[in-house]
Amino acid sequence: MVKIGIIGGSGLDDSQLLEDYHEEDVDTKYGKPSSKIICGKLKGVEVCILARHGKKHEIPPSQINYRANIAALKILGCTHILATSAVGSLKEEIKPGDLVFPNQFIDFTEQRKTSFYDEIGEDKVQHQEIAEPFSSELRKLLIETSSQLGFSFHDKATIIVIEGPRFSTKAESFLFKSWNADIIGMTAVPECSLAREAEMKYATIAMSTDYDCWREGEEPVTWEIIKQRMKENADKVKKLILEVLPKIASQEIGEEDKNL
Repeated sequence: MVKIGIIGGSGLDDSQLLEDYHEEDVDTKYGKPSSKIICGKLKGVEVCILARHGKKHEIPPSQINYRANIAALKILGCTHILATSAVGSLKEEIKPGDLVFPNQFIDFTEQRKTSFYDEIGEDKVQHQEIAEPFSSELRKLLIETSSQLGFSFHDKATIIVIEGPRFSTKAESFLFKSWNADIIGMTAVPECSLAREAEMKYATIAMSTDYDCWREGEEPVTWEIIKQRMKENADKVKKLILEVLPKIASQEIGEEDKNL
């Protein structure tokens, strides 16, 4: 059975959209997830919706309990994860309002728990293969659906993930550009790598909201700019998710075990 975890929400926890919904208050051995998880059906597909930053957006990126979030979705039986996020653009051609489906990441975080297998005394050291970190199957469906909907999107990108919550200096922004990063965000790592360890397929629906601070003549990014751009484009992300859910479910990829 396919069950899809949605991280970020994008307004999909609307009771008018969800069928047979209820809240789950999940405990994991890594602690509590960021929020209670709303479970129900969207377009007839089982979903679990988690507010990454908390219901009131009170948890900064550096303080999110990523392991508890992923473990909680695994416990609830999720087999796939669609994560929504705002990102800054490091390329002229990735404009504010564009959707981006990253296929690679560069981890520039500093203080996060990045693995389920980092405790001394386990049977053996685990080394996760992650050359292609994002699910190619999910990305393909997101790309095809975005094309059908007529959205402006970019089918691949390297996202550099910084610790946050502060934004980049100009020197950092130009450094990241020199590394051939295309977009910059604060949450894809370790979400992506933890989902791989938990054997769940993961893809990010990233929305470009700004040009970070590298572009001459452009106002440096602020939280107010991000909120406004996300508000302007929230319906686009919601529509994409609602259209792609039945396509994912039709793949009929079985759920993995729930040992986390």
